[in-house]
Amino acid sequence: MLVNGTWQQNWQPVQKADKDGRFQRQVSSFRNWITPDGSPGPTGEGGFAAEAGRYRLYVAFICPWASRTLMARKLKGLDALVPVTVVNPTLTDQGWRFGGYPKAEEDPLFGATYMHELYTRADPSFTGRATVPVLWDMKQGVMVNNESADILRMFDTAFEQLAPSQLRLCPEDQRAEIDALGAEIYESFNNGVYKAGFATTQKAHDEAVEGVFATLEMLEARLEGRSFLMGDALTEADIRAFVTLIRFDAAYHGIFKCNRRQVADYPRLSAYMARIYRLPGISETVEMDHITRGYYSIKALNPNGIRPTGPAHIEALLASA
Repeated sequence: MLVNGTWQQNWQPVQKADKDGRFQRQVSSFRNWITPDGSPGPTGEGGFAAEAGRYRLYVAFICPWASRTLMARKLKGLDALVPVTVVNPTLTDQGWRFGGYPKAEEDPLFGATYMHELYTRADPSFTGRATVPVLWDMKQGVMVNNESADILRMFDTAFEQLAPSQLRLCPEDQRAEIDALGAEIYESFNNGVYKAGFATTQKAHDEAVEGVFATLEMLEARLEGRSFLMGDALTEADIRAFVTLIRFDAAYHGIFKCNRRQVADYPRLSAYMARIYRLPGISETVEMDHITRGYYSIKALNPNGIRPTGPAHIEALLASA
């Protein structure tokens, strides 16, 4: 990680743990918002107006947080407005690296080797982990935001004048319910699989696994008679659920030891996951080779780097789009 702008130690999967061995995630540091007119958003400072080609999104296909921003970008038709750079799926001793793998790209702005170089460019005294996604302002040369939840929401509305859309990922009249459901999905499912995989005690692992499968049961029940979690229309809540569902059987079931059941064992969730995957553009945000390469390259969990093939039902889904 970086300490006062200097890389200090090899990348480790466990960022922080509490006294009972529970994995704790780093809080995002850059929280400015792009808005239609450049006025301040809910956090941070103003000065970031929506403009075509001004902002670049840095992502990793392996990362579910980054992938939800990719999904919003596709669904809202922002491809031509916000260019993307994809990093290498294998985490090195210095974290995310540019290039060196199929569909991974070199840094087009500064020729950086590692993502942490962008963090020290944004803040020469930065302390913490260099995470993705990152939304970079190419006009001012600053990092706008590295919190996926913020980016997901600003993509929903900030560029509306430049790319009008009939889709609203977080309608005002459903915001409270979406926020509540999103918080539940995040805590016990999105982050829950990481809490299971990176637990340092059996107690912490078992506790996390209980939460993961309780959430899967809740989502399966909620989908009775519904196409999406909020009803007939896809919303932000579905993006939050999908990014973990699509990775579950291929990665989390094995590498994170969440092996009580697979998503394939839940008929409504399986159909729901396939329904979202087949939406226009979504398959382009799912790169399963990057996902399995990345997760199974985590040395602390899989020192030999051997990754499984399959599962067959995920391969069939990917081939169907």
